[in-house]
Amino acid sequence: MPIITIFGANGSQGSAVLQSVLADGTYTPRAVTRNLESEGSKALIAKGIEVVVGNLWDVESLKKAMQGSEVVFGMTNFWDPEVFPADPKGAGEITQGKNLVDAAKAVGVKLFIWTSLPNATKDSNGLYTRVYHCDNKVRIEEYLKESGVPFATLLTCWFLDNLWKLGSMQKTDTGYIIPIPKFEATDEQSGTHTKDIGIAALAVLKNYKDASKGVVGKSFPVVSARFTYPQLAEKIAKAIKKEVTFVSVPTAGVEELDEMFLLQAKFGSYKDSPVPNPDLVALGAKFDSLDEFVQKEVVSRFA
Repeated sequence: MPIITIFGANGSQGSAVLQSVLADGTYTPRAVTRNLESEGSKALIAKGIEVVVGNLWDVESLKKAMQGSEVVFGMTNFWDPEVFPADPKGAGEITQGKNLVDAAKAVGVKLFIWTSLPNATKDSNGLYTRVYHCDNKVRIEEYLKESGVPFATLLTCWFLDNLWKLGSMQKTDTGYIIPIPKFEATDEQSGTHTKDIGIAALAVLKNYKDASKGVVGKSFPVVSARFTYPQLAEKIAKAIKKEVTFVSVPTAGVEELDEMFLLQAKFGSYKDSPVPNPDLVALGAKFDSLDEFVQKEVVSRFA
């Protein structure tokens, strides 16, 4: 079977792609790690998955990791301590992304699936210029477009998984609160369920060879749901039968994140993209609704 090399396979996005690829069975997944001795790597190896070493700072190691792959799922992590706060603007992320593209081009990858974020500076008309974890990925995407490597981009937004992974839903004496910086009750949010990145990646993967589908060179917003936070709190409260309240808080404590939340609250994310994305549905992707997400992912964790 053809190989898809997956970066970040031990993280949320990469593991979602890995699980979708394994369940489908059309491609053989190859996971890339910096450390074969990590618990995550050992767990993948124990499942019979090929795991190879690749360092985003080292193009030669990336070439070796990608060798023989038809497709690559590539991503970078701004929040890696070697990237940020090592540099306040996380410029190393751009270096890492360019290294991924250079390696993919060198080994002749047929499709590079890239995950990206909104263009904060452009979308806010120059108002929010310090959302580096967004704008860095846009710069990498621009480099990818110029490289000549065939690609498709998956555009993500606020992760619904943050409810349990980053403490965006916190226990109180009477139930839970959802404390979100900079958002008012009427501000609309776009959310991505990480699982849907895997579903979208698989849809792109299985259709990119058919030119009539228009996959190569296209960007696909992966918006799982659109809501105000009071609406989300109401849905969760009904499902878990406990009080859930949205609370607007003044700051996330990090300027980078404060500007990100202001960008999302005041300008939105991919507001022109319907939910679910009809382009991905046309490629065979099937996504859960927000109500289904709450039942499947939230109830078991918070009820």
